[in-house]
Amino acid sequence: MTHTFDPTILREYDIRGVVGHTLHEQDAYALGRTFSAHAAEEGVKRLAVGRDGREHSPRLEEALIRGLTEGGIDVVRVGQGPSPMLYYAVAELDVDGGIQITGSHNPADYNGFKMLLPNRSVFGEEIKKLGTRAAAGQWCEGQGQVTDVDIMDRYIDRLVQDFAGGAFRIGWDAGNGAAGPALEKLVKRLPGEHHTLYTDVDGRFPNHHPDPTVEKNLEDLKRLVAEKNLDFGIAFDGDGDRIGAVDSRGRVIWGDQIVSILAVPVLQAEPGATIIADVKASQKLFDRIAELGGKPLMWKTGHSLIKSKMKETHAPLAGEMSGHIFFKHRWYGFDDALYASVRLIEAVSASGKSLTELKDAMPQSIVTPELRFPVDESRKFAVIDEVLGRLSQNGAKVDSTDGARVMDQDGWWLLRASNTQDVLVARAEAQDEAGLQRLMQQIDGQLAASGVERTEGGH
Repeated sequence: MTHTFDPTILREYDIRGVVGHTLHEQDAYALGRTFSAHAAEEGVKRLAVGRDGREHSPRLEEALIRGLTEGGIDVVRVGQGPSPMLYYAVAELDVDGGIQITGSHNPADYNGFKMLLPNRSVFGEEIKKLGTRAAAGQWCEGQGQVTDVDIMDRYIDRLVQDFAGGAFRIGWDAGNGAAGPALEKLVKRLPGEHHTLYTDVDGRFPNHHPDPTVEKNLEDLKRLVAEKNLDFGIAFDGDGDRIGAVDSRGRVIWGDQIVSILAVPVLQAEPGATIIADVKASQKLFDRIAELGGKPLMWKTGHSLIKSKMKETHAPLAGEMSGHIFFKHRWYGFDDALYASVRLIEAVSASGKSLTELKDAMPQSIVTPELRFPVDESRKFAVIDEVLGRLSQNGAKVDSTDGARVMDQDGWWLLRASNTQDVLVARAEAQDEAGLQRLMQQIDGQLAASGVERTEGGH
């Protein structure tokens, strides 16, 4: 048999599409057949499979498992839970990899698959290869067995195994995502007083969109923190691998600011270690890591790319602006919002200050949110190449790790192509509003020279 996937679902970091439109149950089955043949070439015999809380996840799981077992792979089903629980299962159970069925923080009609093979995430060219393989019908036959393992309690035990933080009054928002039940178990194991929102799993996301990096999705959490006069609040995305936070005054602690707090105890434990952040992170973070005696490393955006770089550099900690936080120090190296929140409580505790005081002490700058605007797929990467070409001629100070990140006396600006959507992403940071305007003019000038306009509301 051969199977052709809609090309739009084979993305850089995962497979993801709109259920009933670009993604169907037969795609899940075909992925199972194709992935089992691909994995068997590496001697893989058993895979863990988990799923998020979307209404179509059980149907896709059933089709995927049917495909995997008919391809000769044994499956260990770990059930519904956050993506990091599946990553934990892969690290701790007798399996060679795993697949999480999840639409992450996308709207309710999306779903998809995050895939792991021995010691790596499956991404980029390897995902494209699965598509080619399915189209060629390169499948194998077999009769795999399915077993069920309830791993959630073991996962919670591991999250708090060496917890050394104090007691705070904390608000939590699971956004009706897959991390809700695990969060309810977790807070019972932590000292202090805990107030939770939306921990019932509901794949329709009736309260707000489960993306904690967009400030409007934090309104309910801010209100809870204000009404109950809590120390701070923590929010998760739809599949529990990204964290958001607010202080007692309702100010957002952005992803790079969370990393700057977490870096302090990590660098005390591992002096001089490399700490990685993506190209969208504030210059203040890289300066802070250096000030703490660490080696700051700017790397490409994307959880698979960051994980690979962590292995290469033995970095104990990495983080993305999008709220993916990766701990190798005392953990496994994968991105886990529940574990990051446990470590945030510890880090605030160890600082002897409140999270609000830590936020107050952070150097001030003015930074734009992530500006996203549509651009034709065929032009997406070409525009960035053109920008880099012009910048190299005028002697600008450019970091081209992932797009163009340009430093000047006002601060820095970034222009990069998204790996997951047909958009360009821009961001800028300056000391004052006038400086920010000058940086934005540089971005707009470069875009205009490539015949692109920065449109508002590209989020």
